[in-house]
This record gives sequence, C-alpha cells and structure tokens, in this order.
Amino acid sequence: MEFTQRFVTTNGIRMRVTECGQGQPVIFCHGFPHTWYIWHRQLSAVAAAGYRAIAPDLRGYGQTDAPADPAAYTNRAVCADLLGLLDDIGAEQAVFVGLDFGAVLVWELALRAPRRVRGLIVLNNPFVPRPRRAPSQLWAKAAARHFLHLHYFQTPGVADTELGARPKDFLARVYYALSADYHYLDTWRFPAEGTGYLDVLPEAPALPWSWLSEDELDVIARDFERTGFTGGLNWYRALDLNWEITADYADAKVAVPTYFLYGDHDPDMEGFSGHDPLAVMRENVVDLRAVTEIADAGHLVQWERTEEVNALLTAHLRDLTTYPSWPSEVLS
Repeated sequence: MEFTQRFVTTNGIRMRVTECGQGQPVIFCHGFPHTWYIWHRQLSAVAAAGYRAIAPDLRGYGQTDAPADPAAYTNRAVCADLLGLLDDIGAEQAVFVGLDFGAVLVWELALRAPRRVRGLIVLNNPFVPRPRRAPSQLWAKAAARHFLHLHYFQTPGVADTELGARPKDFLARVYYALSADYHYLDTWRFPAEGTGYLDVLPEAPALPWSWLSEDELDVIARDFERTGFTGGLNWYRALDLNWEITADYADAKVAVPTYFLYGDHDPDMEGFSGHDPLAVMRENVVDLRAVTEIADAGHLVQWERTEEVNALLTAHLRDLTTYPSWPSEVLS
C-alpha cells in the first residue's frame, strides 16, 4: 500500500497526517518518543483489510506544530486536534488505536466525545482512573528512592539537552529497554540525584534486531534530529495540568466498545502501583470486549509481534464496524 501525506489545519495547529486505503476511518495515535511512523506496518495491513488508515504526528512531534508552552499539551487540547481531524475528513466517527501517550489520549477522548468514537483498540496502557493527588507528587515520592524518568523530565531543558545530543542512540536504547529483551524497571536501580536518562538505559545491541531494522530507526531518528525532544517532553510537563482540568471525569467510566492487547513483558502491566491493572480496567471500562496477552513482547508490541497484532487489529475492526451505530443508551 502506498502512503500519502498531507497537512491538516486543526485547533490552531498544522498537523502532518499519513494515510492509506479507503473505507471507514481508523486513526492511530502514537506516544513518546515516536512519530506516525511507529504505525507504518499497521497502516498497510488495516488499509488492505478495507479501511482508511490514518496516522498523524501528534502535536509536538515530527512535522506537526510544536507550541512552546507545555500548557498547550493537555489531553483536552490534543483531543480537540483529533476532533478537528475527524471534521477535516468528513467523518462523524472513527475507530481510534492508541499506544503509550496515545493510549492515554484515546481513553480520554472516549470520555470527552464518546459519540465521535466508533470504538477503541488500545495497546499496552490500560485505563487508569484519575488519581487523588497530582501526578508530580507521586513521582517526587518515588524519585526520593530511585531514578524515575517521569520526575526527571519535569525540569525544562535538562532532558531536552541530554536526549537531543544523541537522538538515534537514545531511541535505540529506550526502544530496546522497553522490549521483551530487557526488564525496563531495572532503570529504577539507579539513584535520582545526578543521574540522566542515558545513564540508566542499557546499551542497545547493534541493529538489525529481530523486530526492528536500522532503516526503520533512521526514519524516526531523522525527525528527532531536526526537532529535538521538547515537544514530546512537554506532554509529561502538562500532566499535572491535565490532572487539574479533568476533575469532572474523576469517576467517569469508558462506555465505548473497547479491545485491549498487551505484551506480556510490558512494564505498564507489572502492577507496581499495588493494583492489578487489568482488574482496574475491567471495573472502569463498561464495554470491554476482549483482552489479549501477546507472548514475548514488550512496549512496542506492534513492532515486536507485527503479524499477531495486525491480525488482532483487523479482527477487532471487523467486529467494531459490523453495526451501523452504537445504541444511544450506551453513550448517554
């Protein structure tokens, strides 16, 4: 399948969009440190199955605008970007697929605008209700004991400089560290004081790996070599503000049809908060239709187990697009 790229003006920003195929829209939302390209293997498969597969560079990434103010990176702002994208393609609804920050984003989109969401397919980041305290308070407590990237990323300029000096090296290290080939929580063995992210991440093996080629890494690295990482880091710096403006959703449950799949080595599924992440999600996602564990996969499950993920995506899409609309009482 041939990809086409164009720019969409939405919610005051200019967004690069990559797409292929025709049919009902499926919008893929990436995380950090990614661009649209993290989904390139899935776009082709979904388009071949008869859908219009769309992957934007979310704000702050790739060739999409990157506002300077971290306050511009709340989920409320990025949800509005996505709704503007829906309006641009003339679609009332789309299926949204999310990973990492993209997963957190589409969970919130389903709360904010459920009638625009045909369904969700979420990878690796289960739904978590709004915490009782601001996220930074939780991170500071953890960082008193060990290095935590969430806390380290909060100071403007520090991680930006460190990671921006060696973009490709950082990307290779963090992708490897988050894979099934490494135990990411080993980064917690290091003290927070005087420690940078590259100090705790392992050296990455030489490419190619069984699931990633050097050419693929180069595509993503070129964007970050041009832009740096500040846009992506601003998503972390907006998390306290995001918490403040979501008080009305503290007890809300996700009601749209949802499918969840995850790698069995993903650190988000280790339940280090003391709670079973799947149990918490099941309590708060009303129409959770399937949960699938994928063996020998970590955080980039769609790259580490491409064929299995693509088969699940197309099967779930067939289920989601069987009916003309969802009953109104589900979304009321």
